[in-house]
Amino acid sequence: MNLHHSVDPRLWNLSTELRLLGLSGPPLTRREAIRDGLLGAASLALSGHLASRAAAMSDAALAPLPVTPKAKSVIQIWLWGGPCHLDTFDPKPDAGYDYSGALKTSIPTNVAGIQIGELLPLLAKQADKYSIIRSMTHGINGHETASYTVQTGRASGGRDVFPGTGAVVSLFKGYDAGYKGLLPPYIVLTELQGRFSEAGFLGGRYKPFATGGDPGANRFIVEGVIAQGISDERQRARREFLHQLNTFERAMPSADPRLTALGQCESDAYEMILGDAGKVFDLSQEKDAIRDGYGRNTFGQSCLMARRLVERGVPYVTINYKGWDTHKQHFPIMRRKLPEFDRGLATLLADLAERGLLESTIVMAGGEFGRTPKVLWESPWNGGRSHWGKAFSLLVAGGGFKGGHVVGQTDARGEEVTERPVQPSEVIASVYECLGIDGQAKLPHPEGTDVRAMPAALNHGRRPSRLSEIM
Repeated sequence: MNLHHSVDPRLWNLSTELRLLGLSGPPLTRREAIRDGLLGAASLALSGHLASRAAAMSDAALAPLPVTPKAKSVIQIWLWGGPCHLDTFDPKPDAGYDYSGALKTSIPTNVAGIQIGELLPLLAKQADKYSIIRSMTHGINGHETASYTVQTGRASGGRDVFPGTGAVVSLFKGYDAGYKGLLPPYIVLTELQGRFSEAGFLGGRYKPFATGGDPGANRFIVEGVIAQGISDERQRARREFLHQLNTFERAMPSADPRLTALGQCESDAYEMILGDAGKVFDLSQEKDAIRDGYGRNTFGQSCLMARRLVERGVPYVTINYKGWDTHKQHFPIMRRKLPEFDRGLATLLADLAERGLLESTIVMAGGEFGRTPKVLWESPWNGGRSHWGKAFSLLVAGGGFKGGHVVGQTDARGEEVTERPVQPSEVIASVYECLGIDGQAKLPHPEGTDVRAMPAALNHGRRPSRLSEIM
């Protein structure tokens, strides 16, 4: 277990502060606190109550946009490692075996003229709900730098580490904007991507909460909320015992504001552990038919978990879906992963639509780049695909994006963008617009530098533009 990712530094700072005030003994070690299942839960609960301790955000106030935003939440399906566009949303069956390999056909969708990869039959029936951008490009072939550019809309390098999209959404749609939920405004299922600093210069306050655990397991053990091997009855007994030992609190005046604040923090923490708030992570509350529909695997149940989170109003959820860095044995891996991806995402789109949530929830599915259109048959790759930043695909749906459209195109082999190149910053700018975030709103830079939510210009010297074709 990675303790650095499990413990919210805000809570650890508060623990020290309470000790200085005389309201607490020596703080638990991080490992002890995680073991007892309380610290992580309190870190979730305290996010709202600690908002007043943050640096002033007044000059990050959001200017009103001329249109009413349609989106309230984002589900980002991050295909870690980079999926191949030829095998998914930009098939090239006429390019020949050296490009298509074993996946040599494409299939029609329920939208005339749009075809996708043969291993995505369920998504083919949902094409009216999403659009495909086939002309994503940035020309970067390194995981770290490509991930940074796709997530932030900025070129790597320079003195600043810019925040990713999720952190910016957390700033403008989280506690500083009146978000009231006990659940953190930015959640990653189940572990951080690890390729870049999600919060950048915004700092740990806007870093996502990574759940850990496995939603596909019999019980989803969320780090700091669900303590493995400790029953609810035992947690209640621990709480009662702590209160019995707390003679200092009973000796203090009941109206002491410090004790009142501490009591509220404790109440919220236990609400996450034992109350209704924490039950959002209990997938056993869902009907077996729904869970089966998503697929009884980590990705499928992560999609279901993401739906439950946006249903509770969480602004930004990332599903970190690993396994797409297929330098070797690409096609056997695709025959395992693509049906799993197809089932989970197609069911998510249908479920959101049926519940009336797709109109207010943006769904994005893609990775940091594509993969080499020409298959590497030679040893040691033996039928693998390498990194390809010149051209790749992205699926977008809901929250103000139209369905049933294709943006841009690549050449006959999928090697180069030939029509309507789209930079990552243009996608991010469009997502912000759908959420009602002004791209020119200031970000709180620790050195007071004037930094806006979106960069002033792309590499080509123009300001990021909206994806007007699908908005």
